[in-house]
Amino acid sequence: MKKKFALGSFMTRASVPLMFMIICAFCIPLSGLSPSYLINEIVTRMGRNAFLILSLLIPIMAGMGLNFGMTLGAMAGEIGLILVSDWQIVGIPGMVLAMIISVPISVLLGLFCGKILNMAKGREMITSYIMSYFMTGVYQLVVLYMMGSIIPIRHSNIKLPRGYGIRNTVSLLSMRQKLDNLWPVYINGVKIPMVTFIIIALMCLVIVWFRRTKLGQDMRAVGQDMEVARDAGINVERTRILSIIISTVLAGIGMIIYLQNLGNFATYTSHSQIGMFAIAALLVGGASVDKASVGNVFLGVILFHLMFIVAPKAGTAITGDSMIGEYFRVFVSYAVITIALIMYETAKRRNKSMEGQRLMMEQKKEEAK
Repeated sequence: MKKKFALGSFMTRASVPLMFMIICAFCIPLSGLSPSYLINEIVTRMGRNAFLILSLLIPIMAGMGLNFGMTLGAMAGEIGLILVSDWQIVGIPGMVLAMIISVPISVLLGLFCGKILNMAKGREMITSYIMSYFMTGVYQLVVLYMMGSIIPIRHSNIKLPRGYGIRNTVSLLSMRQKLDNLWPVYINGVKIPMVTFIIIALMCLVIVWFRRTKLGQDMRAVGQDMEVARDAGINVERTRILSIIISTVLAGIGMIIYLQNLGNFATYTSHSQIGMFAIAALLVGGASVDKASVGNVFLGVILFHLMFIVAPKAGTAITGDSMIGEYFRVFVSYAVITIALIMYETAKRRNKSMEGQRLMMEQKKEEAK
């Protein structure tokens, strides 16, 4: 009976990764793509996306769920890149300076976001999701009207012809894949960006170490039960704010790593879907709203982006129209978040009901005595 229950529990927790494994197993043969090409693409996308997804782990530890507000950090990273591009600081120094610029902006945005989320306890995810839309409007106001008129922008190649505002696309050719090409290693034709992976590995070690620190333990206590944590002398509100600030700062740095791999970015829309895809990848890796690990990050990147690569080709092979595959992968990215949230809420209510029944049975036993 216990084995059957354990197997059922495992299947429930692993249902989303298993579903994606089935989808990928079905689509890979139909896509006709070679194994070497798929491995190369997965390695590239892992280097591009993993740091961004790792930034989601800290708020989950603190019981704040999936931080859709990581978009605020992505905006801070973009502002850093715009300023560095205008100052024409290229390569690795340009990336480092963009990260330095993004940190204070991310701290301020994270502080603002954390304070708002403290006012919406129990509704952090939807609040952070709406806040990302609100801050997108503020970001666009700054970039479209203030840059060039109030914030000095010297070079016309990134300014709009009217004299203020930033063009729709900012070129990052001067720093394109500079981090990835710093120490590339080729194994059977597969390019492995060693420096990028070393940074990601260090970030993983920092997260594992952070869990064992006093602040990390406080966050875990807050995530398990805020009232018990408060009774234990933990400043719950401050701890929650710090988790959001750390997540926002890491998202800003991750966005710069992401964009240097691409070599350009859409000024007004590049950050808009980054939170959605990062969260979807984490959930595909088997994470939930209240529990996520470093392993979930890497499994999620592999499965989610493998589906992104093979779906259009498989759609073309089945229907003759590659757009079917495009629609399918966008649909799946939203669907997996919906399914995961429904499963989490269902399990939460079931556990609450079982706990209530247990307490009722204990009460009846006490009355019978």
